[in-house]
Amino acid sequence: MEQSRNNSKLLKLGKSILAGVLLLGMVQSSAYAASTTDTVRVALFVDAGSTYKSTVPAVTFVSSSAWTAVPKGDGGSWVKLAAGEKARFSLDGFKVKVMETSDWTKAADAAKKLQSTTDKPLVFSMNQSGATMYQIYIGPYISASEAQKAAARSAKTLGLSGAAAPEVKGGLYLSAGTFANQQEADQLRERIGSQGTDAVVVLSGPGTYEVWVGDASTSEELDQLESQLITRVQGLALQPANQSGTSVILRSDVTLNLSNPLPVKHFSVNGSKAELWIQGSDSASGSIQLVERSSRKYRGGFELSRVNGQLAVVNELPLDKYLYSVVGGEVYSSWPQEALKAQAVAARSYALYQGTAKFKVAGLVDTTLSQAYNGIEKEAASIIKAVDSTSGEVLKSNGKLIEGLFSSNSGGMAADSTEVWKNVDATYQAVKSEGDKAAQAGLKMWYHVQLANGKTGYIREDNTKLTGTRNPAGLPYLTVTAMDTNVRALPVIQSGETAVAKMSPGDQAVVLEKVDQSNEYAWIKGPFTSDQLIQSLKGRTTTSVSSPIVSLEVAQRGPSGRAIQVKANGQALDVKYPDLYRSALGSLPSTLFDITATGSYTVLGAGNKTGTGTAQAGTKVLSASGTQSISGGDMVVLSGSGEARVVDDSNAFMFTGRGYGHGIGLSQWGAKGMADAGKDYRTILQHYYQNVTITKE
Repeated sequence: MEQSRNNSKLLKLGKSILAGVLLLGMVQSSAYAASTTDTVRVALFVDAGSTYKSTVPAVTFVSSSAWTAVPKGDGGSWVKLAAGEKARFSLDGFKVKVMETSDWTKAADAAKKLQSTTDKPLVFSMNQSGATMYQIYIGPYISASEAQKAAARSAKTLGLSGAAAPEVKGGLYLSAGTFANQQEADQLRERIGSQGTDAVVVLSGPGTYEVWVGDASTSEELDQLESQLITRVQGLALQPANQSGTSVILRSDVTLNLSNPLPVKHFSVNGSKAELWIQGSDSASGSIQLVERSSRKYRGGFELSRVNGQLAVVNELPLDKYLYSVVGGEVYSSWPQEALKAQAVAARSYALYQGTAKFKVAGLVDTTLSQAYNGIEKEAASIIKAVDSTSGEVLKSNGKLIEGLFSSNSGGMAADSTEVWKNVDATYQAVKSEGDKAAQAGLKMWYHVQLANGKTGYIREDNTKLTGTRNPAGLPYLTVTAMDTNVRALPVIQSGETAVAKMSPGDQAVVLEKVDQSNEYAWIKGPFTSDQLIQSLKGRTTTSVSSPIVSLEVAQRGPSGRAIQVKANGQALDVKYPDLYRSALGSLPSTLFDITATGSYTVLGAGNKTGTGTAQAGTKVLSASGTQSISGGDMVVLSGSGEARVVDDSNAFMFTGRGYGHGIGLSQWGAKGMADAGKDYRTILQHYYQNVTITKE
C-alpha cells in the first residue's frame, strides 16, 4: 500500500509534465528535414491556416514492394509491411469517441451518417471477451473545446444522449505494462477491457509493445482512472506513458468498406514529436500509392506529422523526380522538346524559390497554388528527357534566383508586373507572345445563331450545313445534320451545362457570326446579370457597388492591354491588385478582356452623331418586317458593315477575352509556339523573363 501511494505521487507529477509536453506537440510539429537543391517537400495534406488547408482524418498507403514506417530520424525497424499490403495512418490527440457497439449494422449506419458531415468517422474493430466490438471516432481536433463541439454535433446527427452521448478523448495515457510481442500485450488489453476500460496496444520501440489506458484530455481524468483501475484489476502496475517521442498505437480499421467489415492495419501516431516516416523509393517501380489522393502513386517517402492539430502528409523526394511529374502535369508530353525544357527550368526555379516552410512543414503543395503535382501518372519519357537534360539549371537575375512564374496562355501578350501586382518587377514585362495561338490549332469553329423563337446560342460547325438562303437582312440560314443537336450557351462543350435548345434536320437558324471555340487563347464568358456580378464582387472589392449594375466598363488598361481598372455605374471597382478582377468578375480566365452589355446598342444618326440605346421589353425597333416591340427574345442589330450583334432585354454583360491565367512570365502555349517555330529553350526563357541568366547550380 505504501508503494502504491509513492507511485501515485510520481504518477501525478509525471502526468502534469506530460500533459504540458503533449499539448505543445499538438499545436505544431516543427522538426523536419529542410529542402535543398536536391530535395523538395510537397504537402499533400496540411492545415497551413489561411495559406492553404486540405485535411483528412487518416490516409491509406499501399506499395508494390515491401515497405516500412519508422519515427522520423530513427534507424530501427518498427512497422514492416509486405508488398501490396494496405495500411492506414492517423494522428492521436483530441478526438471524440462517438460510440461502441457489437452490432456491425448499427456501427456502419452511424458511420455513413457521419460521412456526410464535416466530422469524418474512423471505425475500429477489436476482439473483446470473444466478441468483436466496433468503435467509432471522429477527429483529430486542435483542442478539447473543439472536440467538445464536435461531440455535440455528432450527438445531434446520430440522436445520442445520456449514457450513450459521445465522449471527448485527449490522447493522454498511463502505461500498464511492456512486452516483447504483440500477442502478450493484447492479452492484457483484453483483460483491462473486460473491466469496461479502453486499452490499446502501442509500439513504443522496435519490437517493444506496451499497453496504454486512459486516452484522457486532462491529468485529473488520468488520476481518476488510475484509482478505479487499481481496485478493479488485481496486480496492475501503472506509470506515466512516455509520450515525449513518437509511439504508434496499433488498431484494426474497418472504415474503408461499410458494407462488409474487412480489417486493415491502422497506425495512430502519438507523442509530442508525432513524426512518422514512410520509407518509399525514388524509382517509379517502388512508388507508394496514396488512396486519399485519387489513388496516385508517388516516388520518395512520406512524413506524417501534426500541424494545427491535424494530420500533415508531406511527400519528400529528389527535385528532378518531382519535376518529372510537375512538367507532365503542367504541359503536354507530346510538345516539342525545347518547350518541355523551358517548362522544366521555370518549374525548377519556382520550386526552389518557395523555400521550405511556406506551408508550415513544406515549401510546396500539390495543387496549382504551387505547381500541379500528380505523382508518377504524369511522367513520360519525353518529360524525363527534358528534365534530365536541364538538370540543375535555374533562372537568375543579378545573381539571385527568380521565382520563374508561368501561366497557361498569355493571349498574345505577356503581362507586365504592374498589371498583376501593381508593383514593378523588371523581370516581368509586357512582351509579344504570338505562339499562344497554338492553343487554337485543330479546334472546330462555332456558329453563333439566332433560332426561330428569338433565342441565341452556338452550334459547332461540323454539326451544321448552310442552306444557301438568307433572311431579309442578308444573314445566312443554316440547319443541322443530326437529330437533337445541342445549341450551346457558349462556343464550347461544357459538361453539366444545360443546352439553350436542340435542333433537328430541317430546323433553320440565322447565322450571326462564326467564332473560335473557347480555349486558352480566345474565350467568351457570360452573360452575367447584375445580381450575379454583385454576388461575385462581394468581399473582393474595398468599396461596395450600387445595385443594379447598369454599366460596366474597362476604364484603364496596362502595357499589355489587360484591365487595371474596371468601373461599374461609373464607380471604380477597387481591388487589392489588378489580377483579382479575374475572380471578382465571375472567375474569368484572364484580365485581357472586353465587356459588352447585352442590352445596349449605339445608333449612328444624321451628321454622324451617335446615341446609346438600352433594350427593354416593349422597346420599339424598326426591322425588316416593319416596326415591332422587343418581347423577351433577342434583337439582332446590324452595323454599317453588315456585322450582326444580339441585343436583348436582360441587360447582362458578356466578356470576350484572350489568355488563361495571370499572364506573368513564361506562357506555356507561347513556349510551344516558339518551339514549333524552331526556337531553343534558352531563347524562349529569355524572351519571357527579362535580363535573366540560365545558371547550372
